[in-house]
Amino acid sequence: MKKFSLTGLLIFCLLIISLAAERPRIRQFGIAIGILQPGLNNAITDVEGVKVGHVTLIKGANIRTGVTAILPHCGNIFQDKVPAAVCIANGYGKLMGSTQIEELGNMETPIILTNTLSVPVAANALISYILSLPGNEQIFSVNAVVGETNDGMLNDIRGRHITEKHVLDAIKNASSGPVEEGAVGAGTGTICFGFKGGIGTSSRKLPESRGGYIVGVLVQSNHGGILRINGFPVGKELRTHVKKNPLEENLEGSCMVIVATDAPLDSRNLKRLAKRALLGIARSGGYYSNGSGDYAIAFSTAKEVRIPHKSKDQTISLEILKNNYMSPLFLAAAEATEEAILNSMFKANPMTGNNDHHVNALPLKMIKTLMKGLQQ
Repeated sequence: MKKFSLTGLLIFCLLIISLAAERPRIRQFGIAIGILQPGLNNAITDVEGVKVGHVTLIKGANIRTGVTAILPHCGNIFQDKVPAAVCIANGYGKLMGSTQIEELGNMETPIILTNTLSVPVAANALISYILSLPGNEQIFSVNAVVGETNDGMLNDIRGRHITEKHVLDAIKNASSGPVEEGAVGAGTGTICFGFKGGIGTSSRKLPESRGGYIVGVLVQSNHGGILRINGFPVGKELRTHVKKNPLEENLEGSCMVIVATDAPLDSRNLKRLAKRALLGIARSGGYYSNGSGDYAIAFSTAKEVRIPHKSKDQTISLEILKNNYMSPLFLAAAEATEEAILNSMFKANPMTGNNDHHVNALPLKMIKTLMKGLQQ
């Protein structure tokens, strides 16, 4: 029988306890971000057809990483491409596939999120997935879309423990409905505002008078800054309590933002939508530091703007939303991103990982006390 060290057993027990402790989303905590109403699940999957899948890798004392897959629709996305765009706030990152999205204005694979050094293996798996789909037997080029953040503080990132099977399993596991948040999938080993970050999601549904469209956001939060919650400078207050100087802390890090909508948008207005989603990072206290890779990918699932891979016609006709109707969608993207980032932290449990590094979860009881004080 294999023997475990006392330290290893303690870490294992702490992990089990932390995983068992259910933490609330920010709305369950009693804080509503913004003025627009969320969709049914308050998740990116509220956009019809969008699915999310995770693989979480927690092994031993040093492996804390994973994969998150976002599928824009349930069909063959290579044959039925979606319009898409990328916006970069700060480009210290490795967003594979971004240049072709920028050039052609469409996306032909699911989006995979993982850690920095696993981008190549994730891309290889994504290519294998697309080539294996019925109807793609004659395909000779695939633009795999893979984003990342660096989880090297909590995870043995140099070990490159993510395999192609993990990526394919995340795609296979993808489902609609509620999305698991916190220290799961690609957010397993991430840190946000000095506390445990992770995967977060949120959505906004516009009133029927504004089209009734839905904007859904999913984030992989791993960035720094001075945390703000619903406009309140709680990060400043928290650092006062723990006696840390913000200018002496490491505020580097990255944030991946995935935006989905059922509004009929072309790549030009999707880029404008992605740009507004990045405001959610700033609204929550981030400021795109020098070492931060802050990216937003936006896509539309509307069938009237899909782009067929093969067509006998030389032209394509798209029915797209007018510029004058974009502002409500801009607000929805900013609000949903802000809430998704906060959900990623509210849902995340504390974690101990690589080289015994420990990251605390956002102290919710203290947050409640601080916000009551700031409101008075």
